[in-house]
Amino acid sequence: MSPASQDNAWLRAMPWVFVLIWSTGFIVARYGMPHAPPMKFLALRYALSILCFLPWIWLAAVKWPASRRQWLHLSVTGILMHAGYLGGVWAAVKAGMGSGLSALIVGLQPVLTAIWLSSVGGQGSEVSRRQWLGLLLGFAGLVLVVSHKFSGGGPGDTATWLNLSLAVLALLSITVGTLYQKRFVQPCDVRSANAVQLTAALAVTLPLALLEVEAMRWNAELAGAMAWSVLGLTLGGSSLLYMLIQRGAAASVTSLMYLVPPCTAVIAWVLFEEPITLTTVLGIALTAFGVSLVVRPPR
Repeated sequence: MSPASQDNAWLRAMPWVFVLIWSTGFIVARYGMPHAPPMKFLALRYALSILCFLPWIWLAAVKWPASRRQWLHLSVTGILMHAGYLGGVWAAVKAGMGSGLSALIVGLQPVLTAIWLSSVGGQGSEVSRRQWLGLLLGFAGLVLVVSHKFSGGGPGDTATWLNLSLAVLALLSITVGTLYQKRFVQPCDVRSANAVQLTAALAVTLPLALLEVEAMRWNAELAGAMAWSVLGLTLGGSSLLYMLIQRGAAASVTSLMYLVPPCTAVIAWVLFEEPITLTTVLGIALTAFGVSLVVRPPR
């Protein structure tokens, strides 16, 4: 296989690898949150990730962003896609939301992204009608699952107005962050870009972490959650997301993203015994179908 063919094969595989890694983020939150407050966990995660990126940048002689404007845009995306998104998910799980439900709510990000791109892109009325139908079906499936969780979905898997609000904050943050990055961030090395984003996220998260009274209680589960968060999710998943957006393959990620909630629900059922009822299955299927209508390209 020629180098060009290898590059094309890797580019085609990147969205699938990204989704597999991204799905584990909700599981890691369930492992780590019983033993640590969310902002302390995330602040330490960002700091350790920066310490991993800096030697990599120095050894590889990676160039930093060229202009102050680029630093500013990267900082904004870091605050949205790290501090806002991860902070919302981790805080929601800490407040009692299960991995499957948090993944389902954030999984509506492709719907919001596609509706926004359609509205500013001037696509035809037929596409808009289909997308609005998909949006309604996606939210109907979510309401179906959430209504069951409000009645008590089991230990560590309950919906409240607090954790729902935090999950919606995460959803809005990742949606706006993705659109902002695609619009304003110029192509640059993923390692230096991630270092800038993480530094901005740390600057926002650290003051919140200092306000948390709960201490981190180190054990094997918390150490494993932290290690995978830094090495797998930040160095791996976030870097892949940045590369996909910059290479124009964000549509591929969007079309695959609705596979994350059912995969997360199955893993959470195996690991944490989060219940999967008929209502949950129907809600996830309805949401997935709705998202597929939204992200499907027009004929």
